Amino acid sequence: MPTRTGSKVAKSVATTPVSELSLHLLRAQEEERKRISRELHDETGQGLMVLRLYLSMVASECRTPDAEPKIQEAMTMLDRTIGDLRRIIARLSPRTLDELGLLAAIRKEARELTKNTGIKGKLFLPENLNGVDHEFEVGIYRAVQESLHNVAKHSQAQNCVVRLELQQGELQLLIEDDGVGFSRGDSHRGSFGLWGMRERIAALGGTVRVRSRNGRGTRVRVMLPAFRNRGRKLNSVPVVSEEVRPSRGGGKTKKGRKRAQESRLLKPETQYTHAHPMHSS
Repeated sequence: MPTRTGSKVAKSVATTPVSELSLHLLRAQEEERKRISRELHDETGQGLMVLRLYLSMVASECRTPDAEPKIQEAMTMLDRTIGDLRRIIARLSPRTLDELGLLAAIRKEARELTKNTGIKGKLFLPENLNGVDHEFEVGIYRAVQESLHNVAKHSQAQNCVVRLELQQGELQLLIEDDGVGFSRGDSHRGSFGLWGMRERIAALGGTVRVRSRNGRGTRVRVMLPAFRNRGRKLNSVPVVSEEVRPSRGGGKTKKGRKRAQESRLLKPETQYTHAHPMHSS
């Protein structure tokens, strides 16, 4: 059980300003991700495409009853491998984040979640994030990415909410689902990803809190400064709600000009009143 002194130390660590070393390490990590994704695309990806071309040529020339089914099976496996590689490349270095910004990248992640799992999503996003430092945008995106990955893999949820607000120079992220949740005994599920999220957010001067309980879903809350200059403040940015629902053409987003407090996806009984917090260290 943490002592009073330990609590004070943890609080002081959580509020320590972002250091240049932390930012340097995070930038180096992102650059390494981009380098690996480029190598996978330029070398592994191109090699797989050439292999597929050769298999297509063999299939057109060899149409024996024994060989043709085996070639088609090999092509199916190869197509699946190429698809998996593209997803890995996108997770390593998402082009949407670099080219269109954080809000578009979050929408894309929500659409992918709905498309691949059928989970209905609801987004509450600011109208804009003008002026937010890029390192903090990347930190929020990685938190969204990891959280939605855990929702898809573990939650067995039907609904998921992603809420991002910019309030007085602070980014506040909330991701919650109405899935099976977990207890302290099985909290190791996805723990590596959660610890990685905590380390990244703590390095940026923020905090992560996870609450969950069996049968009551999971809630992840991230608090992060929006600017390296802590003295810089902006007025709160209005939030717009968007729905992401399964459809025959994949997840589609419906925008509605509603403020965050005007609508809620999860039912009142899924507010996790008895859930235990796990603080960022």
